[in-house]
Amino acid sequence: MKTKMNFKALLLGTLLLLGANGFAQKITGTENPAIDNYDQNFRLGFGINAGLPTDSDFNFALGGDIRFQYDLTMKTSLTLTTGYTHLFADENIPDLGFIPAKAGFKAFVWEDQFYVLGEVGAGFAVTNNYDQTTFLWSPGIGYANKYIDISARYEGLNDFGTDQIALRIAYGFKL
Repeated sequence: MKTKMNFKALLLGTLLLLGANGFAQKITGTENPAIDNYDQNFRLGFGINAGLPTDSDFNFALGGDIRFQYDLTMKTSLTLTTGYTHLFADENIPDLGFIPAKAGFKAFVWEDQFYVLGEVGAGFAVTNNYDQTTFLWSPGIGYANKYIDISARYEGLNDFGTDQIALRIAYGFKL
C-alpha cells in the first residue's frame, strides 16, 4: 500500500514539474504581437474513453465524457469534466458504473499542442447497488489541435477498489 502511494506521489510530482516548465518560459509582447491581443476562449469537447483497470476484479473500462475548458493564456487552461464510465467486472462481481465530476488544470509544454493535465474531483457510483462516492484524481498527458484531443491518463479511484489507465479521444471546438 505504501509503495502504491509513493508511486502516485512521484507521478503527480513529475507532472507538476513538467507543467511548471511551461510557465518558466518568458513571453514578451515585442516578440509576438499576437500574444498581446490573445482572447481568452471557452472550448467544449466530447470524448470517448477506454481503460485498463489495475485491479484483477475488473477487466476493462469504457465511457464517454464532456469537457468544458477555459483558456487562461495560450499555454494554460482550466477544465471541468463529467460523463459516465463503466467498469466491466468478472462474473462473480457486479459491474460498476460511475459519473465523474472533476476540475483540472492543463498546461501546454511543447509546441502549443502537447500538454500535461491534472484533475481532481469525485466519482459517484450509479449502478448495481453500489452506493459509494469516491475521491478521484487523474494526472495525464496529451496532444490537442484545433479540433482533436488525444490523451492518456492514470485515474485513481480511491474507494472503488481499483484505478485505471485510460486513453481518451475527443472532438472539441471553441464556443
